Amino acid sequence: MNSSLAPETLERAEPVAPLVLPKGLRPKRKRRRLLIGLVLLLAVAAGAYAVWRTQFAATPAAVQLTTQAVTTGDIEVTVTAAGTLEARTSVEVGAQVSGILESLDVEIGAVVEAGALLAEIDDALYEAALEADRAGYANLEAQLEERQAQLTLARQDLARQQSLRPDNVVSQSTLESAEAALVSAESGVKSIEAQMREAESRLASDEATLGYTRIYAPIAGTIVDRSVVEGQTISANNSAPTLLTIADLSTMTVRAEVSEADIARITPGMEVYFTLLGSETRRWTATVRQVLPTPEVSDGVVLYPVLFDVANDDGRLMIGMSAQVFFVVASAKDTLLVPSAAVATVRGPNGQGGSVVRVEGADGTVTPRPVEVGITDRVSTEIVSGLSAGEKVVIPTAAPTANASAPSGFPAGPGGPPGGGGIRIQMGPGG
Repeated sequence: MNSSLAPETLERAEPVAPLVLPKGLRPKRKRRRLLIGLVLLLAVAAGAYAVWRTQFAATPAAVQLTTQAVTTGDIEVTVTAAGTLEARTSVEVGAQVSGILESLDVEIGAVVEAGALLAEIDDALYEAALEADRAGYANLEAQLEERQAQLTLARQDLARQQSLRPDNVVSQSTLESAEAALVSAESGVKSIEAQMREAESRLASDEATLGYTRIYAPIAGTIVDRSVVEGQTISANNSAPTLLTIADLSTMTVRAEVSEADIARITPGMEVYFTLLGSETRRWTATVRQVLPTPEVSDGVVLYPVLFDVANDDGRLMIGMSAQVFFVVASAKDTLLVPSAAVATVRGPNGQGGSVVRVEGADGTVTPRPVEVGITDRVSTEIVSGLSAGEKVVIPTAAPTANASAPSGFPAGPGGPPGGGGIRIQMGPGG
């Protein structure tokens, strides 16, 4: 301290001099206080985030709700199957006689009328056989005339002998010979007549065989197959070879293969429709004609054939086409529809229950409402009663968590979620 200062000055200055700490101590205390404050702030923030996540973030993530208006439309439940088109009526035209095919005047795709001449087989041998039979028959006719003349003579001789016998002009033996001659003449006539009937039968058979050399269309239709060509030798000794196939394409039959899991739902008279590859926009409708009882098993898969017929007025349907078939099990027209996901099935301890949807009101509040449902195709569900067109139903867009049995908003107790009298709720139609 400066010794030049006056004593009174020193006494006056010492009380107001500040207390100064060493420079190395001041920064350490400030950093400690800042560090403690920062830790406390982070702890408070972490706690607040945990509370927010638990109370606000977790619940919406478990069940996110959207709404959709109740609409009016059509709905149907179908059984689908693959099918193949075939002709309702098809005839294989064969040959009943052997020989060289002299002419075949029709091609595949040609349309023929019933009774039209299709083909001719060489008839020389059959014509000759028929001519021989005719000659044989004529010979029998001549023999019959001779025998009939002999019969007439025998009758006259017997009459004469009978007239002379009372006067003993002729002997008894002569009369008996005349009687025997008459019987012989009658038998001769009968024999020739029997031979003539046999010849007539053979003649008719040969005439028919000759007619078989000309082949006519048994039905009106389209030539869908041809197995022979002109000049080919036809052998019909063991079986009738097929020359042509004629099909009536005015009516087609669809053969659908239905799995054993669905066949119990198919009955004759059921409505059915189908589409074709490349013509998905057009539907052909019909009714089931027959369910065949014998299945077709392929690679362990059991399929039952179901047949139905459809008119082919425009000729668009062809043999062998593939069809996507839809058997209509149930349907409804102009009915109220909601998404199937919006419907919850409520079941009580006694097994009884019903269906419930959540409806959003005009003020935004959501309330559960019991409804009566009809058919469902797993995408949409028919509402028979309980809703009106235009009302908005709530649809859960995310599945509930493992501990959430049903969306919030359903009442507890009867018709409510678990915990309210042991009631179970399942989302979607059908429980």
